[in-house]
Amino acid sequence: MNTLQQTAHWRDYYELTKPRVVTLIIFTAVVGMFLATPGWPGSMALIFGTLGIGLAASSAAVINHVLDARIDEKMMRTRSRPMPQGKMTERQAFSFAAALCIASMAMLTLLVNALTAILTFASLIGYAVVYTAYLKRATPQNIVIGGAAGAAPPVLGWTAVTGEIHSDALLLFLIIFIWTPPHFWALAIARKEDYQKADIPMLPVTHGNTFTRQYILLYTVLLVLVTIMPYLTGMSGLIYLAAALALGGMFLYHVLRLRVDEGLELPMRVFRFSIDYLMWLFAALLVDHYFIVRLSL
Repeated sequence: MNTLQQTAHWRDYYELTKPRVVTLIIFTAVVGMFLATPGWPGSMALIFGTLGIGLAASSAAVINHVLDARIDEKMMRTRSRPMPQGKMTERQAFSFAAALCIASMAMLTLLVNALTAILTFASLIGYAVVYTAYLKRATPQNIVIGGAAGAAPPVLGWTAVTGEIHSDALLLFLIIFIWTPPHFWALAIARKEDYQKADIPMLPVTHGNTFTRQYILLYTVLLVLVTIMPYLTGMSGLIYLAAALALGGMFLYHVLRLRVDEGLELPMRVFRFSIDYLMWLFAALLVDHYFIVRLSL
């Protein structure tokens, strides 16, 4: 790692929080909040729940940057990050992560509810410690097992409003949990050489691209089936079902092309599409929810 050359700029701290990833986390958490109630979820839960979950996700991202600094230095995609570039010390980064975590836990405990604080802290530890420090380096199934932490935000949003875990919230968890492997494995195919250099046992590195493409297809088929479940359980209606089937069909189209395309450009397109897919899917859940509420009035 490079020697510290300069005082860290606020943009470096901001980059450590992985703002794009945190934005998606916050969005799915907020959707969970609105789905938890037929009306307004409440200003306290919405404002402080969103802030608390966002701060915790940011804290986990900072810890991830610190623990992965030596790996990031070896990878083309990540070597320009603040830690490999020596723009701040580990102590500065950990202090920043601790401040974010403390603020998050205080906000959630005092202004939302204890259950949300406990579950949020558990997901932070799951991602920042269990996944980053251990699973990522231990098994090619790292992203499957570690995906549980990334799938938690809708549940956190739900509990912020209701103070309890509901089966519908767990269904939202399941959707993101199944979505995570094809999302990350597409990136892993495109960045296989980077992961090889960093000695990270991602599935394409340990089992090859062909095997990984097959697994991406299988998980995508499973994802399409799981996304139908909100309609089958009565959680959502026809608006969501139509959106889920259309988005699922588009995802399958991309993944089927991926099976026969040996290039590295398509995996990155699948990776980027998967992000849009999840956002539109959850947006459809939200639109459908309030359409059903309006009809019931």
